[in-house]
Amino acid sequence: MARIQQGNGLQSAELSRSLRDTTGNLSLTDDNAGEGNSSFGSDSNVNGDGNSEEKQADKYGFIGGAQQYYGESAEDIPHAVLRQREAKWLDMLNNWDKWMAKRHKKVKLRCQKGIPPSLRGRAWLYLSGGKVKREQNQGKFQELDNQPGDPKWLDVIERDLHRQFPFHEMFVARGGHGQQDLFRVLKAYTLHRPEEGYCQAQAPIAAVLLMHMPAEDAFWGLVQICEKYLPGYYSAGLEAIQLDGEILFALLKHVSPVAHRHLKKHKMEPILYMTEWFMCAFSRTLPWASVLRVWDMFFCEGVKIIFRVGLVLLKCMLGSQEKLKKCQGLYETMELLRAIQPRYMQESFLVHEIIELPLSERDIEKEHLSQLRRWKETHQEVHCKSPPRMHGARAIMAADPPSQHELKQNPTIIVGSPPSSKSEGEGKKTKEGKKRTKTPPSSPPDAAEPCPAPIGSGTFLKDTPLLASNQSLSSTEHDTYL
Repeated sequence: MARIQQGNGLQSAELSRSLRDTTGNLSLTDDNAGEGNSSFGSDSNVNGDGNSEEKQADKYGFIGGAQQYYGESAEDIPHAVLRQREAKWLDMLNNWDKWMAKRHKKVKLRCQKGIPPSLRGRAWLYLSGGKVKREQNQGKFQELDNQPGDPKWLDVIERDLHRQFPFHEMFVARGGHGQQDLFRVLKAYTLHRPEEGYCQAQAPIAAVLLMHMPAEDAFWGLVQICEKYLPGYYSAGLEAIQLDGEILFALLKHVSPVAHRHLKKHKMEPILYMTEWFMCAFSRTLPWASVLRVWDMFFCEGVKIIFRVGLVLLKCMLGSQEKLKKCQGLYETMELLRAIQPRYMQESFLVHEIIELPLSERDIEKEHLSQLRRWKETHQEVHCKSPPRMHGARAIMAADPPSQHELKQNPTIIVGSPPSSKSEGEGKKTKEGKKRTKTPPSSPPDAAEPCPAPIGSGTFLKDTPLLASNQSLSSTEHDTYL
C-alpha cells in the first residue's frame, strides 16, 4: 500500500522502512501499542464490539474508544450562544461572497470560535470551495459512482474501511451505510485522479467529512483538501509530506529551540513523528472536540493551522529540560510523542495556543523555498509536480471566483403556504383582493416563499433502514444534517 519509490531521497534503509511503516499502514503503530498506550483514534482489531447496541453514543456519535467525549476534553457552550452563532453563520452563508470579500477577518474570527455543529458541514463546504466545485461539475460524482473502478484500488480500499473510526456509530457496522459511502467517495477519487489512485491517509479524511455531509459533498471536500490545501500529500513518493516535515523542523527552531536541539541531537527525522499528524489532519491524534475546532480553522486559514498544531504539541512535550529527562534517546522520544498528555490536547488550551502562535503563510512559504532549494541540492529534483498550495478559503475563492448561482443554497425542507379560507376570499371583493386571487400560486414573490426544490432531488427518504449505499442521503439534503 505504501507508495514509496526507490531513490526518493531518504538517506538510509532504516528511515525508508520507518516511513513505509508509518505512512503505508497507518494502523500499524496503533495496533502494536497496546491498550494502555494507544493513541487517539487508534484502530481496533474488532470493528466495535458485541455490546455496541447497548452503549449510548456521545454528542459526536462515538460509542466508545479513545476519542469518545468526556467533560474535561471539550467546552460546553450555552444553547443561547449556539442559537446566536447559528443565526450569524446562516447570514454569512446566504451572503458568502460579500463576507469573504469585505469581512474576511470576521469569518476567520468566527471559525476560531468554532462553527456551530448544525452548520459545520455546510460551512466546511463553502470554506473549502467544495460547494462551487460541485455546482461546476453537476452529475460528475454520480458518473464516477456508477463506474466500476480499478480493482487494484478497490481491494485496498475495502480492506481499510473497518479501520476508520470503528467506535463511531456511522462506521461501527461492517457493510453499513457509513462504510458504503466511504467506499463510494474513495473509489470516486481514484477515478477522478487515476494518476494518484488511493492513499490510506485519505480514508480518515473522507470519514470525517462523511460525518458532517452527504457522500457527494464529502467527495468534493476531499478533492479540495487533496488539490488545494494539501497538494502532493497523497501522491507517489510522498515527497510533499517529507518536504513539509523539514519545514516543520526548521520552524521549530524558532518556536522551541530546546525541542529542536533534542530532536537534532538524536537524529530524529520529522517524517517519523509528523506523518500521521499532517496526512490525517490530526483526526487520529486529538480528542474529537479538538479535531473539529482544528478543522474549522484549517478550512478557513489553510495548512498553517496544521503546522501550528504540530509546533504546539512538540513545544509542550519537548520544550523544557525537565520534560526531556524522561526521554534520553530516540525510542523514548517516539514513545513520548505517541502518548501526548491529554491536557495539551484539551480543546480550550490547544485552540488558544494555536491562535497565539505567531506563524503566517509568509513564514511557511519562505521556509518552503529554502527547503526546496536544499532538496534539489541533495535529491536533484522533485518528481511529484503538484499544484501550488492554497492558504485557506480566501485564496481558493480568489483563484476561482464563484458566481451567485454557484453559492446559492438549496434548501430541501419546503414549507408550503397554508390554504386560503373560502369564506375569507368571498368576504373581500376589493381590487387588491381580486388581484391576489388571480396571481398564480406557482410564482409567488421570492421573499414570501422558500426556494423551489432542486431539480432531480426526488422524494424525501422514508423511515426505512439503509439497505444499500444508494439509499444514503443525497447531496442536496443539507437540512437533514442540521
